[in-house]
Amino acid sequence: MSDDRPYDIVLFGATGFTGTLTADYLARNAGPGCRWALAGRNRAKLEAVRRRIGLPELPLLHADANDAASLARVADLARVVVSTVGPYISYGEPLVAACAAAGTHYADITGEPEFVDLMFVRHHDRARRTGAKIVHACGFDSVPHDLGVHFTVDRLPEGTPIEVSGFVRASGRPSGGTLRSVLTGVSRTGQTTRAALARREAEPPLRERRVRGGAGSLRYVGGWALPLPTIDPQIVARSARALERYGPDFTYRHHFAVRRLPTALGVVAGMGAFAALAQVPSVRSWMLGRISPGDGPTPEQRARGWFKVTFLGKGGGERVVTEVAGGDPGYDETAKMLGESALCLAFDDLPEVSGQLTPAVAMGPALIDRLVRAGVSFRVVSGSRK
Repeated sequence: MSDDRPYDIVLFGATGFTGTLTADYLARNAGPGCRWALAGRNRAKLEAVRRRIGLPELPLLHADANDAASLARVADLARVVVSTVGPYISYGEPLVAACAAAGTHYADITGEPEFVDLMFVRHHDRARRTGAKIVHACGFDSVPHDLGVHFTVDRLPEGTPIEVSGFVRASGRPSGGTLRSVLTGVSRTGQTTRAALARREAEPPLRERRVRGGAGSLRYVGGWALPLPTIDPQIVARSARALERYGPDFTYRHHFAVRRLPTALGVVAGMGAFAALAQVPSVRSWMLGRISPGDGPTPEQRARGWFKVTFLGKGGGERVVTEVAGGDPGYDETAKMLGESALCLAFDDLPEVSGQLTPAVAMGPALIDRLVRAGVSFRVVSGSRK
């Protein structure tokens, strides 16, 4: 990509809860050589963010999710555009389309499978032709899981069938934007299924390799492991499809880990009730009214947040246990992951690939190195080492 564009990075959605945290992260970590800007539709709110992060000269750009022309102008001006504007199924496509057309790298923090699948169907080929890297799920969904599996696979023998199981433990509080995205997703199961089928028809089948990924099953492994039906195993499976290092026959299973059976049963019951109630429009509206889109956990609450994802990998007669761990998963670490993804896409020596990509395929070890330097732990707990 040419370096003659005026901005290395543009952050779209900087006035939202996660967007403001991402702006603050970039202000502290982008460095003096990074040319970056904030974009959004409300200049007064952008100016408030600029004052908060202490960069009074930072450029501000007008961009509206409902104004395709404004998004096209932003995409033309930047080498990388990152977005925190969700729910992405409602607001995300015009910016993806603009970046795919302009050959501009793009990253977001979506956890919406319907959106990711539709963007592949509609914009992957264009992005591949223009050289744009379109990288979804660059927050807690799904960086720790996608890169954690990559880290684990790299410590197992090559050319052999590999099985990896992930076990997630986390503590944190949701923001209004996260609640809105989750409710949107669970209320659109039919649309999500149709988008997955459309992608399956558009995506070429694998030849001479097999890849499977999904939620695990209920089991006891020193604690209770529950099936976790998030976007993460889909992202991992797409990395495995693209990277032959994952072997000729790869399987990933994703779990949520708790210590006690009553807690496990309560989590399952709560998730089922939440999904059922989200199908009722009046109840969904009531839930959305409990917290505003710009609201979220306080700094003190976020300081108490944490996550640990443990991976058990097996292959070629060897076994390895790894761990990815960090602080508040939904916001502080998500802002860090998105900010480092933006810097990685803008400045690092990355694989010559384009189109819709996963974090592991687009950035892989370069992003792992950045996150380790930023305080996210990637470590081998036991087993083989390199």
